[in-house]
Amino acid sequence: MSQSPILVTGGAQRLGRHCVERLLDDGQPVIISYRRERESLEALRRRGAVTLAADFSSEAGIHDFLARLKAQTSSLRAIVHNASDWAPDSLDDDAGANFERLFRVHMQAPYLINLHARELLDACQEPQRDIIHMTDYVSQKGSRKHAAYAATKAGLDNLTLSFAAMYAPSIQVNAIAPALVMLNDDDDEAYVEKAKAKSLMAKVPGPGVIYQTLRYLLDNDFVTGAILPVDGGRHLR
Repeated sequence: MSQSPILVTGGAQRLGRHCVERLLDDGQPVIISYRRERESLEALRRRGAVTLAADFSSEAGIHDFLARLKAQTSSLRAIVHNASDWAPDSLDDDAGANFERLFRVHMQAPYLINLHARELLDACQEPQRDIIHMTDYVSQKGSRKHAAYAATKAGLDNLTLSFAAMYAPSIQVNAIAPALVMLNDDDDEAYVEKAKAKSLMAKVPGPGVIYQTLRYLLDNDFVTGAILPVDGGRHLR
């Protein structure tokens, strides 16, 4: 594994945490960003993960994170933009603020980090360097209740294409677009059955399928500008 760390934003829970744990299993140094302190963070720290608090809901917060990231490491093997906010649309006076927050987390933070952390990727001595955006199946379909979420994830899809063209051939830039792959602890059996029925594969596979896709991108030196669906054939329903 590379001795230059991989940055995983939003790496303290769910998909991000699983990918961080698997990277650590592989002997890969990892830096994660997190929005608030969680019990899971201490376990990751004990395993060697470097953790940096980050507030991506403001431009100032993004630049503050970048400054502390550069103080922490002189190089990066890859950046995995996993930080996300699954917020429903609002019909009250907070609708604009809600959209702006999602824009900053899903688009502005990746955009600024990709620009200002490029020097860290360029400093990596490994032959392959990657930027990987975690987008979403709904970016192609839209959403009745999460329009702002879907729109800003679609913007991240587009940033994938732009940065792939901008940074080739030295840095590969790709995206992973999952549908539902994980359940919450409080999801009841009716919800589980409904979720399974949405894909042709008729299951909720768990986060391992996302790490498999991430690992593929990290190990393949001839893929860039791709948005890889991990949706169990849901797009064919």
